[in-house]
Amino acid sequence: MAGKKYRAVADKIEKRPYALNEAIPFLQRNRVSRFNETVEVHLNLGVDPRHADQMVRGTVVLPHGLGISKKVLVFAAGGKVQEALNAGADFAGGDEYIQKIQKDGWLGFDACVATPDMMRFVSRLGRILGPRGLMPNPKVGTVTFDVAKAVGEVKAGKVEFRVDKGAVIHAPVGKLAFEQSKLAENAETLIGAVLKARPQAAKGRYLMKASICSTMSPALTLNVAEFGG
Repeated sequence: MAGKKYRAVADKIEKRPYALNEAIPFLQRNRVSRFNETVEVHLNLGVDPRHADQMVRGTVVLPHGLGISKKVLVFAAGGKVQEALNAGADFAGGDEYIQKIQKDGWLGFDACVATPDMMRFVSRLGRILGPRGLMPNPKVGTVTFDVAKAVGEVKAGKVEFRVDKGAVIHAPVGKLAFEQSKLAENAETLIGAVLKARPQAAKGRYLMKASICSTMSPALTLNVAEFGG
């Protein structure tokens, strides 16, 4: 049944680029499933990720969040533990959580923050957290002594983006049940952040293609001229 619904929606998509304010209502009118799907943006960039000076990565706090509550683990010691918990962290501590992850395989969280002094211990978890995109990283603001700010940003809808080997960025921008205007503003905010992250070494056209879809739907091509990329 889901396959038939997918094909039925795909048949309605015109072979042309859509404006963002056309694409979002289309997705909302043509739901493929009954659950509240995540809306995702995919950006094909004119970079070569094999070269370090053309790597594109960063973070952005979406103005209307993601419609989900992320569980945050903070690696910290001393007073920073309580500071993290007061800021809304779901878990905060040091060696007890490192051991729990190493020995028990526990991964009951969606994001990690660490204070700089804890990173020499947290680095032991690189093989576990790294492949899952959970390793704290100073480049995206998750290695910091300002744990309250970091936790607040994650809870508010902070999105980390990073170009993959195919020179594509995949990122969520909210839920299908969001108001159209809120989804559009979130998508524009994300795309704007990616455009600002353009490496100096990138030559020629940067934003090659953009598309938007929900978790279960086919993608609609967006008009990249709308974003000035």
